[in-house]
Amino acid sequence: MSRVLACAGLLALAACTTPVSAPGPAVQPATEATPQEMVAMIRGAAGDGDGELAVQPIRDPMVEDLRERAVALEAGGDLDAAVAALDQALDIVDGDPALLQERAELAILQGDFERAGVLAERGYALGSQVGPLCRRHWITLEQVRLMAGDVDGAASARGQADGCRVAGPQRY
Repeated sequence: MSRVLACAGLLALAACTTPVSAPGPAVQPATEATPQEMVAMIRGAAGDGDGELAVQPIRDPMVEDLRERAVALEAGGDLDAAVAALDQALDIVDGDPALLQERAELAILQGDFERAGVLAERGYALGSQVGPLCRRHWITLEQVRLMAGDVDGAASARGQADGCRVAGPQRY
């Protein structure tokens, strides 16, 4: 009798599960750029910032050391260690827009476009929303949307990036 009850219980639990659906059609990316090319575009979008308003926060020396370490590790080809360094920096200062952006760029290099989009959006929301870093956030979102096949969303992100350029104050 206990076996019958156990089987009935298992059948009841199985009936509560949702059926596994077949995966939808594969998304066709709207870009042929490699992750390395995407990151080069993102970083190039910052420009030189000459004559432009750019907000630079005061950095914690430990965080700055981790950022520099991540740059060196990435340049040396150790992407996982670079990610670990930035994640450690984000554990110290989790709301730093520049750190979030740098981590988003590494997520692109890892092929994790969804995470890159989340990080870039958060960085933009927490940042000054003007200047070179703002453009990097939006060009990251453009690239993420292109990878998702969202051409209209990518064009919108490009337009937002263009709006990040604000002239600096006149100095006399």
